[in-house]
Amino acid sequence: MMTATPGGEAFSGPGAPRAGRGVLAGAIGTAALAGLLFGFDTAVIAGVTGDLTSLFELTPETLGVTVSAALWGTLVGALFAGKPGDIFGSRDSLRVLAILYFVAGLGCALASNWPLFLGFRFICGLAIGGSSVLAPVYIAEIAPPRHRGFLVGLFQLMIVTGILVAYLSNATIVGLVDGGGAWRWKLGVTAVPALVFFVLLFAIPDSPRWLVAKGRRDEAGAALARIGLPETELRRTEQALERDPHGERLSWRRHRRPMLLAILVAMFNQLAGINAVLYYLNDIFARAGSLSPDRQAVLIGIANLVFTLVGMALIDRLGRKTLLLIGAAGMTLCLAAAAGVLFGWIDKELMLPALIGFIAFFATSQGAVIWVYISEIFPTPVRARGSALGASTHWLMNALIAGVFPIFVAWSPGAPFAIFAAAMVLQFIVVATVFPETRGIDLDEMDRRMEQR
Repeated sequence: MMTATPGGEAFSGPGAPRAGRGVLAGAIGTAALAGLLFGFDTAVIAGVTGDLTSLFELTPETLGVTVSAALWGTLVGALFAGKPGDIFGSRDSLRVLAILYFVAGLGCALASNWPLFLGFRFICGLAIGGSSVLAPVYIAEIAPPRHRGFLVGLFQLMIVTGILVAYLSNATIVGLVDGGGAWRWKLGVTAVPALVFFVLLFAIPDSPRWLVAKGRRDEAGAALARIGLPETELRRTEQALERDPHGERLSWRRHRRPMLLAILVAMFNQLAGINAVLYYLNDIFARAGSLSPDRQAVLIGIANLVFTLVGMALIDRLGRKTLLLIGAAGMTLCLAAAAGVLFGWIDKELMLPALIGFIAFFATSQGAVIWVYISEIFPTPVRARGSALGASTHWLMNALIAGVFPIFVAWSPGAPFAIFAAAMVLQFIVVATVFPETRGIDLDEMDRRMEQR
């Protein structure tokens, strides 16, 4: 039979129902698949910029608009996904996003003009931004507390896997499709995992916590039984809701602490410079005078995947705060080394190990922690909207930094990396003094702790 810890946490053992464990694993795996679509649809554009430039006669400025169209869509999607998530539930909202992924993939592949292509890439961004909010929330709400960090971290693992899949897919299609139509296949193939995602979402239950928040106790009990968690979870969630009976609105007065933490962790995630490095990787290496673009993508992609796995293995052992502190220290050193190369102070051969080291520290810390931390610090009634605040902060900072990065590089190639390094020093201080540890804490207990300060 299903057994539980004194805190009500179910665990998988010889007596735990196999069906419940299977449904729980399937539900978490399905939600994490949103991360694969996130990574795939974000990175696939890198393989078609040349074709788009020729076909639509793009200038450097309009190419930048083309690449960033999805990025601005992610901001809008993240900003507005929280309310539908709280009203209709993460599962049903993800179904809508799966449709958007599918439509965007086919639309981009079939687009006959530039404005139409921009429109479909923006729709793709809406899906990416929305899933960056709702998938981690769904996983956090059904995951046992002891394993929540690892399980929510699967979302980040699937993101970096999706990036690698995009690189491999682009290379494979080039080898299989002759002529100028390969770019359409590269974009169109993204519709396939979107369709699979949509179908799988009909096989998983709603979040029991969300059902309780909506007063649907019987359905919540049935959902708990399906995923093999104990009935005590119902009462724990109800008690949390009784302490916050008017918690339908996210407000600075009542939720100041989790809101501040979500904004800070999202801001520092981008102030590390991770997406600026990934978006402009070829230009960075060209300025350093080393390595070919193809090898760059593979090496950086492999490092990202490997060290994301390391972060997932450590997040529930060392804790979120400890990983953020280690990552900030390591990224400071690596970013300072990269700045030194671009300033001409140290040998250019150190650029590759500096960037791989940066990716390693980022993936192990910020990459593994951000979606976990944001998804677990808000009370149940406003969790999706609180996560939307963190995700939209992430995407806004992403868009702003990606926009100004080339300007700073043109002024001084090493300057952006010096700024990123300084930001990581600041992150270390802020995390050490402000951030609470959330490892292994039940979500309802987390609500009480957030209220205490």
